[in-house]
Amino acid sequence: MKTDEEPVSCDICGRTILKGERTEAFLAPGGRRRTVCELCGPRADHEGWIRESAQNDLPATRVRPPQRRSFMTRLRGMFERDGAAPAEAKEAPAQPEHDTHAAREREPTHEREREREPARKRREARQIRAVPTTAEVKVDRALELFNSSDHPRTIAGIARTLGPPWAHASPDAVAASEVTIVVAWELSWYRYRIDLGDADEPILLLEKGDELAELEEPLRAWNVLADENGRLAAM
Repeated sequence: MKTDEEPVSCDICGRTILKGERTEAFLAPGGRRRTVCELCGPRADHEGWIRESAQNDLPATRVRPPQRRSFMTRLRGMFERDGAAPAEAKEAPAQPEHDTHAAREREPTHEREREREPARKRREARQIRAVPTTAEVKVDRALELFNSSDHPRTIAGIARTLGPPWAHASPDAVAASEVTIVVAWELSWYRYRIDLGDADEPILLLEKGDELAELEEPLRAWNVLADENGRLAAM
């Protein structure tokens, strides 16, 4: 009887999956199955890997029908079979590709602007979130965003094995809209960047490590508490 389970590692970061930590199966190009930890899920999406649970929702690939012969080609074939192909039955030459581009340039300016409008609106939509001005409010807002994400679930899973973590949060000294959050144990730590001005993807895992000495001294000034569900709150 087998008593020891073979350790499972994340195929993105290479870290050994801890007991109680959730993973998700992805399909890499070529149909290869990959195991990804919760923290690396966004990176797998960025690489174009497909979540195994969502593969049935993908549209089936359409097979292109065979290209039909032009009318003049078919007409020429009819005359050739009868032995009397007329000299004037010639297939019209294909339109050069540069003519298509020229026609595109001749389109009215307002038509091209109308096509660009949706992309412009998407870019403007990323700037709708206001950034607080005081350090305390920035930290409070960053903790709210962190707690509303999936990251607390990961923190809680690791805490069931390593115990309650230490945590730190502070505004970035250079980027006015960013807050740094660190969650650490004696054997592991995670550093997040919270961009208060990004309404679409405000949370990013910047780096992680195995020794607290790898963190700068200011980031080890523990000023945040974590509850049993992994949610963070300022002391």
